[in-house]
Amino acid sequence: MASSNSQNIVQIASSDNTFSTLVAAVKAAGLVETLSSTGPFTLLAPNNEAFSKIPSEVLNKLLLPINKEVLVKILTYHVISGEVDSSAIITMDSADTVEGSSITIATNGSTVVLNGNTKVLKADIMASNGIIHCIDSVLIPSGLDLSTLK
Repeated sequence: MASSNSQNIVQIASSDNTFSTLVAAVKAAGLVETLSSTGPFTLLAPNNEAFSKIPSEVLNKLLLPINKEVLVKILTYHVISGEVDSSAIITMDSADTVEGSSITIATNGSTVVLNGNTKVLKADIMASNGIIHCIDSVLIPSGLDLSTLK
């Protein structure tokens, strides 16, 4: 299911101000090249409001080079290998992420809910190398304690 959009995931996110924090995080994690590659990928993209739910001191620490490994874990937990559009995602109970863990998927009426409480706000933003679904919270892999960041 190749997309007709000529822009890749990073270019689309960069051109949309609602993803400016995500784009800054992708740059800090050194993932621009990866997410610009052929893919295809499905990006569960937290909007700026999602990132604002994380205390600013924690978010600022996450963007520091010393915490790059943690940031990469968090961001790759938002990436599913392959193109998973909304018609496919509603048939799934879970999905394996590039980070290695899986996320749970459920539907509540017409809303797709990830890990029990994160809602998909806008689905099927098509890119040349995959699909973006805008979500309302930052997904944190289980076992990752952000309070221990340096």
